[in-house]
Amino acid sequence: MPRYVLIGLCEPLGDEDQAAFDEWFVEQHIEDTTKCPNFVSGRVYKLAGSHLDLETKSGYLSLYEVEAPSYEEAEKVLNDWQGDPEAWQGRRRHMDTMEKFGSIPMKVNGSGWYEELKSFKGPAAD
Repeated sequence: MPRYVLIGLCEPLGDEDQAAFDEWFVEQHIEDTTKCPNFVSGRVYKLAGSHLDLETKSGYLSLYEVEAPSYEEAEKVLNDWQGDPEAWQGRRRHMDTMEKFGSIPMKVNGSGWYEELKSFKGPAAD
C-alpha cells in the first residue's frame, strides 16, 4: 500500500499562547491525530536552528506517516476521524482543551501530503 507523510508547519499565535499551544498541540493533538485508523506514526519537532543560514518557515513541524490507497482517501479518513467526538477515549479531553482556550491556539504556516518515492537508511539506523 502506498505510504504518505502529512507535514504541518505551525506555531503558537504569539508568545502569550505558548503554554496553550504546548498543552493542546504538542501534548494532545499529535497523539489524537496519530490515533486515526490508517496512521502509522506521528511526531512533532521544534526548530533547533536553521540549515545553511536559510530562512525557516515555522517554529514547529508535525510529521505523520500514513498508509492509504491515495492521499485523497487518507484526507477523507482523517476528516471523518477528526469530526467524530467519540473516535477514541482521549478525544473528549482534546476537545475540552480546545474549548478552554476558545479556539485552536496555533497558526498553520503550511501543510501538505507527500507520497514516499524512495527510502534509505543511514549508518546510524543500525
